[in-house]
Amino acid sequence: QLQASGGGLVHSGGSLRLSCVASGGAFDSYAMAWFRQAPGKEREFVASISRYSGDLDYLDSVKGRFTISRTNAMNTMYLQMNNLKPSDTAVYYCAAKPWRLASRPRSYDYWGHGTQVTVSS
Repeated sequence: QLQASGGGLVHSGGSLRLSCVASGGAFDSYAMAWFRQAPGKEREFVASISRYSGDLDYLDSVKGRFTISRTNAMNTMYLQMNNLKPSDTAVYYCAAKPWRLASRPRSYDYWGHGTQVTVSS
């Protein structure tokens, strides 16, 4: 089970930190990722992190602004989002899959409920 939190309303240029807490499994057996979905759009890959944080991957438009991380001892993944833009407005979802990274939503087996991020201009 995955539980995402940390969303909210911020002005353009602001920051938010999303968290995703996992329960019910061996957290370090799973690659983790963040996706987002804006109204009327498909779910979009944002960032992923390997089991022991050795491999990271980002959507080009968030590189240099977002940082994905995880603390296996706390069964928690994070997404630090800085310099937010109105185009970042979406519902953000955390997801997990065994072993390897992936960027397609269909590759992920477990999903949390989303957390809304709204960036005003």
